[in-house]
Amino acid sequence: MNDSQRAVPTQRLPLFTMLGATGLSMVGNIITFLAVPWFVLQTTGSAARTGLTGGVVVLGMVLGGFFGGPLVDRLGFRRASIVADLASGLTVALIPLLYITAGLAFWQLLVLVLLGTCLDTPGMTARQSLIPDLAGRAGMPVERANSALQAIESSSDLLGPPLAGVLIALLGPSNVLFLDAATFALSAAMIAGGVPRPLLMPAEKAPIGGYFANLLEGLRFIRSEQLILSIVIVAVITNFLDSPIFLVILPVYADANFGSAVVLGIMFAGFGAGSLIGTLLFGALGHRLPRRATLIACWVVVGLPFWVLATSPSLPVTVAALAITGLAAGPLNPLIFTVVQERTPEHLRGRVIGALWALALAASPLGVVLTGYLLEAVGLRLILVGVAAGYLVVTLSMLFNPALREMDERPRSAEDTATDDTTI
Repeated sequence: MNDSQRAVPTQRLPLFTMLGATGLSMVGNIITFLAVPWFVLQTTGSAARTGLTGGVVVLGMVLGGFFGGPLVDRLGFRRASIVADLASGLTVALIPLLYITAGLAFWQLLVLVLLGTCLDTPGMTARQSLIPDLAGRAGMPVERANSALQAIESSSDLLGPPLAGVLIALLGPSNVLFLDAATFALSAAMIAGGVPRPLLMPAEKAPIGGYFANLLEGLRFIRSEQLILSIVIVAVITNFLDSPIFLVILPVYADANFGSAVVLGIMFAGFGAGSLIGTLLFGALGHRLPRRATLIACWVVVGLPFWVLATSPSLPVTVAALAITGLAAGPLNPLIFTVVQERTPEHLRGRVIGALWALALAASPLGVVLTGYLLEAVGLRLILVGVAAGYLVVTLSMLFNPALREMDERPRSAEDTATDDTTI
């Protein structure tokens, strides 16, 4: 714990406020992810256009993470979170507003979706970067605070989809998007009112130099860390394979097999329930587990239920398979970002975390768009078999990567950051 954190009295309210704001923002994102693709699918009947929309969603996340990191470091974590939420809410509100008034062309929808998702990743990067400081104020181990953040995200995955499915069925996608915009506004208000200004990055640690120099500094750091770079490479491939599952395949799957947005919400909730349980288990036991073995085992298990989905089973089996995927996926982010924060200086945190998100999702837009077109060409079953096979090969290859052995070796620099800068 650093000197500035020792001087601050123990306060848990700022941490809890940030976690609550993150939950609202995450629920808003989930509503967008469900409402927008479902709107496109129902109004056009085109899996290709649905896939294109999903691809734009992921592309926005990539661009926002890649280019937003330096801005997060420059604005400060608190201010960047507020600005990102307000701007995201505005773009979401414009979708139904234009649709109801002047009309909304498909290309205009894509532009608004791109703008909105470009702002989501910097907001999440900022809140993740706040965790070590807020945990220090709360007198809480950073590992526990980061597990709580992941649990909030998993809870949002659990509660948001059925809520979104019911709201879409009752109110329609347009009205639901207005509610979505309100969640972003409330999240921004909570950060503004509940997270103290002194938690902004100290002026002496602010980035020096031009924007692109700051951007390259973060990328050079990732390249220099072979462990982080190895994880990013696997994440690029697995996200290419599994991003279409949630953005394209499951909406088409739910429509073809069950014909209901409510069922789509239930399917997403199954994943969310498993993810929440996996996150809580990792929060309780993760510090005792071997990191490398845990990472590889979880990543392999994430892809196995896709084989089950390829058989088009009943709804209970489908939900159970997605719950298993969520259970294995729950520990991945806390574990990965634990390693990242142990190795990342504070003044680089926004850029490195933002670039990490962007690089991990870099191939996902192509995967989502390609899957949309392939669904129309070869069908749902073959796509799922291909995803499952590719996932198994990639994740098992991690057993032969020597860089991952460093995960179980505590970095020398971690001695000074073990209590305040170790996880996200």
